[in-house]
Amino acid sequence: MNKARVLFLCTGNSARSQMAEALLRKYAGDHFEVYSAGLEPKGLNPYTVKVLEEIGVDTSQHYSKTLDTFMGKVHFGYLITVCSNAEENCPVFPGMGKRMHWPFEDPAAFVGSEEETLQKFREVRDQIDARVREWLKELEIPIN
Repeated sequence: MNKARVLFLCTGNSARSQMAEALLRKYAGDHFEVYSAGLEPKGLNPYTVKVLEEIGVDTSQHYSKTLDTFMGKVHFGYLITVCSNAEENCPVFPGMGKRMHWPFEDPAAFVGSEEETLQKFREVRDQIDARVREWLKELEIPIN
């Protein structure tokens, strides 16, 4: 069975797109090849790692990637932007299938105490989790 490829794109590939990649892989990795990238990769945010590990998601293979890693080299059935900057600035490129936009607040931009920041990352993680599950339901794909 050929799996559809999904690319989640945001600006820094440090939080939102990483979370979306990890969650889709967790729930439907047997249906999709899942990737993430950023327009200006910043490195994996430690809070991203922490909030994903809290729900049992391993991030040991995750790292920030640039869109150039894939542009014109990989066909994606779905390109999903998870921030407005990526939606506005992502070029159209060969091998891109259906394009969607799921806007989420950037938890990496939040300013607060360590506990408040952690809570913001959890909030965004949970929003992304709900959106991934909703999309799988729309596609009638069972969640693992």
